[in-house]
Amino acid sequence: MKGLWRRLAAGLLGVAPVLLGGLPAWAADKLPAEGPVPWEMGMQPAASPVKAEIISLHHLVLVIITAITLLVGVLLAVVILRFRASKHPNPSRTSHNTLLEVAWTLLPVLILIVIAIPSFRLVYYEDRTRDADLTIKVTGHQWYWEYAYPDKGNIDFNSNLVQDEDLKPGQPRLLTADNKLVLPVGKNVRILITSGDVIHSFFIPSLGVQRYAIPGRMIETWVRIDHPGIFYGECNQVCGMNHSRMPIEIEGVDPKQFDAWLTEAKTKYAADAGPALQPARELTGGVRQVADAGR
Repeated sequence: MKGLWRRLAAGLLGVAPVLLGGLPAWAADKLPAEGPVPWEMGMQPAASPVKAEIISLHHLVLVIITAITLLVGVLLAVVILRFRASKHPNPSRTSHNTLLEVAWTLLPVLILIVIAIPSFRLVYYEDRTRDADLTIKVTGHQWYWEYAYPDKGNIDFNSNLVQDEDLKPGQPRLLTADNKLVLPVGKNVRILITSGDVIHSFFIPSLGVQRYAIPGRMIETWVRIDHPGIFYGECNQVCGMNHSRMPIEIEGVDPKQFDAWLTEAKTKYAADAGPALQPARELTGGVRQVADAGR
């Protein structure tokens, strides 16, 4: 029997990492926050206050819909068992019950109010920040991202997918970019998003950032990264042939390291030439010739 218990314990320990993947935010500090992991069942752990609020709202709604589902299931079981034809060959002719009608009208309204209040609060919270320490401009192109630091010496550069044959050990496929977007940890960063051609989507799950990049419009959001690390995202709006090859790679660094990176970037990514910037390298041969396919 002791051997059996030991084998059961070993089996539970082996399954534990899979089960922990679906735990809520209170276990997030024990899980990797950089990006998706194998067998992950829940959301990516929060690496920003916005993402933490999103997870909190998700858990609230999950509890509510679970309770509703259980209640409806119990009521159905009662109806099936107590009011089946074999037990009630002559069904009741009752057609109205004032108390029940008031209850099933008011309860859904109250439930919607309970969900709406934190939902609206979250929408306004993630919309923008009043006290921005840094502004980033993001422009979506077919099929790469352009990042600019308008208040940090006019730094401007393109970020492209790293091809499979160029990946280094540990770099995730279809998520690794040649030039990362570097941001300081603990600072409120205003993000201005637009597009140079078609509709794209700037989406970083672990940071709670999801905004469309629309031609002719400037859409704002913000982020404050909680801890250093590399955070992955992608364009999740179908924008053409290479829609799946627009990775977003953000590196959160200490503010002192960010200042050092700025000094180097001002030389490496100087954008004094304005519109005469070098075009992004081709993702695959000839893709520019079909750029209009996603329009």
